[in-house]
Amino acid sequence: MITVRRSLWQEPRPADAPPIGRLDWLLVGVFAVAALVEGILRPDLAWRPVVTVLALALLPALLWRRSRPLLAVLVGWGVAGLLSVLQLTLDAGDLGLLSMMAVLFLLYSLVRWGSGQEMVIGAAFVAVVVALGMYASAGTWAEILGATALLLMIVALAGVFRYRADLWARQQREVRNQERVALARELHDTVAHHVSAIAVQAQAGGVVAAIQPEKAAEALAAIESEASRTLAEMRAMVRLLREEETADYSPQRGVTDLPDLASADGTPTVEVSLNGSLGRLAPPVDAALYRLAQESLTNAVRHARSATRVEIDVRREGDTVRLRVSDDGQSQPGPAPEPGFGLLGMAERAHLLGGSLSAGPGPEGGWVVEAVLPVEALA
Repeated sequence: MITVRRSLWQEPRPADAPPIGRLDWLLVGVFAVAALVEGILRPDLAWRPVVTVLALALLPALLWRRSRPLLAVLVGWGVAGLLSVLQLTLDAGDLGLLSMMAVLFLLYSLVRWGSGQEMVIGAAFVAVVVALGMYASAGTWAEILGATALLLMIVALAGVFRYRADLWARQQREVRNQERVALARELHDTVAHHVSAIAVQAQAGGVVAAIQPEKAAEALAAIESEASRTLAEMRAMVRLLREEETADYSPQRGVTDLPDLASADGTPTVEVSLNGSLGRLAPPVDAALYRLAQESLTNAVRHARSATRVEIDVRREGDTVRLRVSDDGQSQPGPAPEPGFGLLGMAERAHLLGGSLSAGPGPEGGWVVEAVLPVEALA
């Protein structure tokens, strides 16, 4: 139990809290109208002006509930506690507004968006206010149990959504890390290939230096060229994470291997089109284009509905290369689905190389994946 309390106390705030949006302002407007209407029209409400003004004091708390969840709970539930104290001390009638149920949003936000310390302090404060309110209203045991069950359900719901969001964020980080490792391994293999070429040229230069000096000069020039390319690859490689694994030093597949993916007799038909000068791409970019096209084709074959054709188009555009993979499948109605981990990995690979990737429904149906990468990898 001590370990659980300590870990909860040290729990940080979630990092994905959205800013104030239209729905927040709509919630504030609905609550304000409900409080005013109830404060004016309810015949059994005591201290009508005071209660209405105190209820309207909750408005800022509804806007703070994600950015300052503890402060929002202290303000909102503090108003509820103050009304309970007034009801006890002044022996007044009913001082509660049904619209005050808005404080339940604040409790949810405390558990969903608050840190561990904020959750513990806020939950203790809410428990005291709830106990005070139950005592002031002299509710029955059934009412007490029902209210308690409602509060626990809200806390559990917020906890579930918090856990799901945290799990999703961890999975995204894992995808990014795996993509970094894969790309770093490819860079490692490329650099190893260059170093092997340097070693061969150096050995050849040593053999012919005494009898053919001009050949030795050619070997030195080749070594210089290979060394420059190797340094460029190393600068890119140190930006990435990689695991200590034995590399096989095999050349990576690239743009020139994309025609191997073409298929005229399969379902769907795969058409590959290469345009522009694609022979002098940086090795990481060359390998990334092949991997992105391969993954996009796999996704189209697996997930495209009734697709009969997949087009893979690669074209050079100045200092960038554009890859476009599209299919003629049927688009699903409704908003575009959330990107899966495959697309997240593809986007991360493009970003690491200084490019970008987009995916979504095409203007004429089907699904389109488009990546833009620099000809030279980002160093």
